[in-house]
Amino acid sequence: MKELESLFNPSAVAVLGASRSRQKLGNAVLRNIIDSGYPGKIFPVNPKEKEIEGLPCYPSVGAIPDPVDAAVIVVPSRLVKPLAEECGKKGIKHLIVITAGFREVGEEGWRAERELLQVCKKYGMRMVGPNCLGIIDTHTPLNATFATGFPLRGEIAFISQSGALCLAILDWSLDKGIGFSRFVSLGNKADLNESDFILSAAFDPHSRVIACYIEDVSDGRQFLAACSQATRRVPVLVYKAGTSQAGARAASSHTGALAGSDVAYETAFRQCGVLRARDMAQLFDWALAFSTQPLPRGKRVAVVTNSGGPGIITTDNVEARGLEMARFQKETIDRLRERLPAEANLYNPVDVIGDADPDRFAFALRTVAADPGVDSLIAILTPTAVIEPEETARRIIAVRQETPDKPLAAVFLGGPEVQEAVSQLSKAGIPSYTFPEPAVSAIEGLTRYAQLRARDRGRVVTFDDVDRQRVREIFREVREDGRTVLLATEAAEVARAYGIPVAPSALASQPDEAERIAKELGFPVALKVMSPRILHKTDVGGVRLGLNSPEAVRSAFVSILDAVSRHLPGVTIYGIQVQKMVDPGTELIIGLNRDNQFGPLLACGLGGIYVNLLRDVAFRLAWQLTDTDIQEMLQETKAYTLLRGFRGEPPKDVDAVVEALARTAQLARDFPEIAELDMNPVMVYERGLAALDVKITIDT
Repeated sequence: MKELESLFNPSAVAVLGASRSRQKLGNAVLRNIIDSGYPGKIFPVNPKEKEIEGLPCYPSVGAIPDPVDAAVIVVPSRLVKPLAEECGKKGIKHLIVITAGFREVGEEGWRAERELLQVCKKYGMRMVGPNCLGIIDTHTPLNATFATGFPLRGEIAFISQSGALCLAILDWSLDKGIGFSRFVSLGNKADLNESDFILSAAFDPHSRVIACYIEDVSDGRQFLAACSQATRRVPVLVYKAGTSQAGARAASSHTGALAGSDVAYETAFRQCGVLRARDMAQLFDWALAFSTQPLPRGKRVAVVTNSGGPGIITTDNVEARGLEMARFQKETIDRLRERLPAEANLYNPVDVIGDADPDRFAFALRTVAADPGVDSLIAILTPTAVIEPEETARRIIAVRQETPDKPLAAVFLGGPEVQEAVSQLSKAGIPSYTFPEPAVSAIEGLTRYAQLRARDRGRVVTFDDVDRQRVREIFREVREDGRTVLLATEAAEVARAYGIPVAPSALASQPDEAERIAKELGFPVALKVMSPRILHKTDVGGVRLGLNSPEAVRSAFVSILDAVSRHLPGVTIYGIQVQKMVDPGTELIIGLNRDNQFGPLLACGLGGIYVNLLRDVAFRLAWQLTDTDIQEMLQETKAYTLLRGFRGEPPKDVDAVVEALARTAQLARDFPEIAELDMNPVMVYERGLAALDVKITIDT
């Protein structure tokens, strides 16, 4: 986003609410801008002062003689809107509103925030906040925050919905020697949000990785579009807080029950290439690795250690995280055998044993690094009485310089004895960890992103042979009837309108009509009660299967009405569906559940009556769904094993399933009023498929 370049690298900055008192935020922000070494012009604004911190102070924004790109506002909330008006008239491009007292304080604050945003839109200004810490760019340099301290210059862009977390991470990073390119505190996100800053950082030449702490997403579609574009350039790492099931919308369909409150976020991250960190430690373990290491060519990891135990722990973690322990070529093993003691382990993990000096350790690391079957390296040192941590660190750095195309992580177990060695590694751009697990996690993150970058994202599949007009008519008729739940026959017609095969059926209102339909469809048939109030027909005796004669159909029709009236007296019945019985096949569920943030969420997995028990289901967003997404979605399920042929069973028509999913996704995109859709079971055969039961719920 080029429009944000002048936010992070402005020609001039005004501080509205600058103060002479060092106890006030207006002074802290001004001093931070000065102390950061900001090279542009700085204009304090305060009608009561003539000079602050050695700079001329102006009574108003309009009194500033030069153009200004960005204004930092640190005044009481009641004054923010009129000052924003002044900034707009001045032609200022960006506002950084540190002031609190907006939506976070209630309805009055909401109203004030909306009015402030209207002012920004009126003048074409972009706003950070309100209620934020501010922003930092270490390469400009500019520190437009009230934080204590200035981060080290680096290549990690950190975006946080929590200002307090920004402060904590800044203090922690100074202690750990971790550098950043940008710090962004989002605040209330009235205007600029996480998506804007992610996309801006992706095009920032000083940011190699973007790390985010978020609690929610302002605009799901914007987030997906921004991250899909950003992750093609740089890794985007997200720690998403608030993952509990509390607050999940109650759902009447199987798909809705399976899609918990966090499923949509998990799916969105996966689909647009975001790597999701499970805790803050992992977020920065990954960020540190991405900011210093190249991407690996594959997932084969070599481990060199001077202690067996940590080597075994690392091996376990490598395999648990879906990586592979590299298998060395014969030449590599022969070279190791020539120089290492007889007690050493020559195979991965390479154990140079506890009496190893720096030369032996470096030789082993250099030898395995040269093996073409090795993609990533982990060097583990345990302090012993004879080890030399600092000299060993220098040798590891030398190996890293000789092999710059393979990522290398170090694990120096211990405390004060290895502290200086760890500092050396950090300064040389080698991430160092206290224990093996985070080192393996870092290699996993690098590997996953490398795979994402290499992945063919596929193409969005659309179909021209769909009948949108008929679906509109059905939905209109349902609404006119005062309903939101479609009858099964109506839902089946919607599916057919989009080319999704459905078992033949028709609605009967009398026993003789049911008999006639059954003869036309051909026996055997099934009868199912049709009522929008009955979600689970079997539970109330509303289903009869395998009917092979006209007499059986007439009898079943009457018995269904009798059973339903006993279970649900007074319930409105629209008729009885007569459906052609189809041959058994592999049972799937295909469903949709609309997420408030990201839109329609497509589901597929094992179907039938045990769908909620087995919970073998994978999800993807219908937005920009590609053929590659659908193939990967299927492969995540156990159902895929059955579709490919299991224990002598012939393989089923996977292509038909892929097409049905693509058509369902298009239906969801074309008709956003669909709140929930279930096709369960969908019988898949060697050729083709057929949905037996279709349920659709729409918004009013």
